[in-house]
Amino acid sequence: SWPAGITVDYVIFVVLLVASAGIGLYYAFSGGCQRTTQEFLLADRSMRCLPVSLSLLATFQSAVAILGAPAEIYTHGTQYWFLGCSYFLGLLIPAHIFIPVFYRLHLSSTYQYLELRFSKSVRICGTVTFIFQMFFFHGFPLVNVYLNLFVITVTGFDLWGAVLAMGLVCTLYTALGGLKAVIWTDVFQTIVMFAGQLAVIIVGTHQAGGIAEVWKKAQNGSRISGLDLNPDPLERHTFWTLGVGGVFLMLALYGVNQAQVQRYLSSRTEKEAIMSCYVVFPCQQIVLTMGCLMGLVMYARYGEESPLDQGYVKSNDQMVLYFVMDVLQDLPGLPGLFVACLFSGALSTISSAFNSLATVTMEDLIKPHVSPMTEARATLLSKMLALGYGLVCLAMAYIASLMGSVLQAALSIFGMVGGPLLGLFCLGMFFPWANSTGALVGLLSGLVMAFWIGIGSFLSRMSASAPPVINATVIPDVGNMTTAVMTTLITSKPRPSGVQALYSLSYMWYSAHNSATVVVVGLLVSFLTGPSKEKDLNPGTIYPVLGNLLFFLPQRYREKLCCVTPLDDKVTHLNAQLSFTHESKYTNQNHQFQIPHSFFYYERLCMSVPML
Repeated sequence: SWPAGITVDYVIFVVLLVASAGIGLYYAFSGGCQRTTQEFLLADRSMRCLPVSLSLLATFQSAVAILGAPAEIYTHGTQYWFLGCSYFLGLLIPAHIFIPVFYRLHLSSTYQYLELRFSKSVRICGTVTFIFQMFFFHGFPLVNVYLNLFVITVTGFDLWGAVLAMGLVCTLYTALGGLKAVIWTDVFQTIVMFAGQLAVIIVGTHQAGGIAEVWKKAQNGSRISGLDLNPDPLERHTFWTLGVGGVFLMLALYGVNQAQVQRYLSSRTEKEAIMSCYVVFPCQQIVLTMGCLMGLVMYARYGEESPLDQGYVKSNDQMVLYFVMDVLQDLPGLPGLFVACLFSGALSTISSAFNSLATVTMEDLIKPHVSPMTEARATLLSKMLALGYGLVCLAMAYIASLMGSVLQAALSIFGMVGGPLLGLFCLGMFFPWANSTGALVGLLSGLVMAFWIGIGSFLSRMSASAPPVINATVIPDVGNMTTAVMTTLITSKPRPSGVQALYSLSYMWYSAHNSATVVVVGLLVSFLTGPSKEKDLNPGTIYPVLGNLLFFLPQRYREKLCCVTPLDDKVTHLNAQLSFTHESKYTNQNHQFQIPHSFFYYERLCMSVPML
């Protein structure tokens, strides 16, 4: 028998899919009808600040976060909220360092920068690493992380009917409508996500007796956490792991990730791209606060007798879903709204993955190695790539459903690839003497380190008789709070040392550790093989952070460190470089891409005057 109101819930779910598909079809047959790669992959560089900001937020706010954040707060308290402290630098640095460099180079793919700065081989390695990361980080979670939990455990939705419907609709509007459709569907889906979470918080708070009662019960249950300034990097969550380690996690996402950078590059102007970062900041704080509130309302409802302890569910994520249906069961339509909220998180994440994968494949792997093709053919191929990636991800979703618990370990490992990629871009942008060999060896070292720590941490937990708290994912799946508290109070575990200490490193430091590995190894290899000379660097690929930090040194020493060039010499050098070209193969005429005169003025300015 169908639960009361299930028809309304289905209608809301169908409306979400129809509206998303409708947006894609609208942009497929309006405007330029997606006839050029510029329009299909970069929305004709015509997007304004607000839709870009909400799209950036939607890509970040996946269904994993919607389910995971409340479970984290319910289990461990509000310490996780201090992750919001990392958002400030995590968005300020991309806004004033990464965006200006990428935007003024007129890139289509982030990895074009790597060829301009290093070599074609570094570009290809970066692209392949990104594709690998996106497949496993966005391909597998399609069903087995949240759809599986939601569709089977809580609702009467058919699992593969929901997966196919969502996957096909997402593939449709991404392949037909291009980036503009992806961004505007993200805007619509962000509104749905906010509405779904807000409905749960309002109804749950009312049923718990008001916000004051929720706060009182959370305090009595020790769920309101204070400021933990413990500097130990092995501690799972402290102010330093969340507020400082989280900065590197944000930089890997908002600084160099193709899915996000592509949105910056679609902005009408550089100023609007920068403003989109500023607008995202308060939105992220609101989203984080809503997740915390939902977790506190959950605790006010169940206390220490969680559905997990009672055996109603098998994981914390399922507990969140159980809570939602428990709260909203007598309100027809609201369960369906939360279904739409979760599916909106899924759609926004995977549509970004499809579009960014199509872009890097076209711009980094096909165009540079295929004979000149017409614009119409290039656009058609881009659409076929988006369609192909969508179908492949559906196939991977089926594989994921057969993998069971191994999936969570896979996500933990493959999600760490962002750290080495961040290190590769930092190596090129901040250290002028880094060369191509150093970049390749550094990237390989960072990836080896990431997999070593990830696999070692997973195996050490599997071999332990009493597994420690899982700390290898952004939103981990942990045991119940009672067990965790009893283990802390009764068992005094010795501090790990040696390799075990490395395996016990807080997951929030993974990006920082792995990116630092790339930079350190890359610099050492560069010095051993012959550092790059400033005259050999392409203009605009270096941000003079060392020149700004070492302003107190005499100019001749700064010159030797490749931090600054005398202004007169710089003008002469730049004027001599006006013929510099870059093979972008942007249009059917296959013209060479000329760096504008104003671009060299910017480079002269930024290499000589400290920038904010």
